[in-house]
Amino acid sequence: MKLKDYTYLLLGLLIAFCILSSCGGGNDTPNESPELPIEQIKNPGIATLVFPEDNTECNTGEIINENKSNVTFTWTTSENTTNYEVNLKNLHNNNTIKQTTDINEATIAIERGTPYEWYVISSNVGNSTIGTSAIWKFYNEGQGVTNYAPFPAQAISPKRGENIDANDNKVNLEWISSDVDNDIVQYEILFDNSDNPTTSIGTTSDNIISAVSVNSNTVYKWKVITLDSQNNSSTSEIFEFKTN
Repeated sequence: MKLKDYTYLLLGLLIAFCILSSCGGGNDTPNESPELPIEQIKNPGIATLVFPEDNTECNTGEIINENKSNVTFTWTTSENTTNYEVNLKNLHNNNTIKQTTDINEATIAIERGTPYEWYVISSNVGNSTIGTSAIWKFYNEGQGVTNYAPFPAQAISPKRGENIDANDNKVNLEWISSDVDNDIVQYEILFDNSDNPTTSIGTTSDNIISAVSVNSNTVYKWKVITLDSQNNSSTSEIFEFKTN
């Protein structure tokens, strides 16, 4: 073979090597499938309470003895929820019962002839956000009770723990209350700056008492005594606010 032929052969091999090197790529790592995003855990929805109904007497519980009965609490299922927590507060002594379940009902033994409030918290494993239902009140039927005391009043304004601007050193106190028998006749308001207010500032059949005198930069506390036509009464929790 002539020298010229060897030269062409070597040149061809060199060109082929260069082509193979550029096509083969310089990445020695194997191709990997793209990483898929982790699905976001959705926020739980809010349950709708079903039973016991709001502002009613519960008379369908299973009687345990003269003091207690089993009541089955029910609510609608909420979206993206794995667990529910029933929160139940005795409105006579403010003791609270909590029960967790993964279904939309829970049976709890409670005091008879006693007012309660309840609500449900929805949660989803892996998500710190919760859904909180409305708060309902009811009376658990008692032995031989024909007329029930009103539910304790709740503060509307000022809100619990609120800081307010007291214009002209006056403030309006507003609350809400309800009664199974719908026979509330009067409210008495106790108001001062002691830990347990005892100063009566008047009675009213309305849900507001206006132009109560206050000083600036002072913490005030107040509570409401609700009276019905049968002389049954209830006393609210102590509400607190601060004037600027």
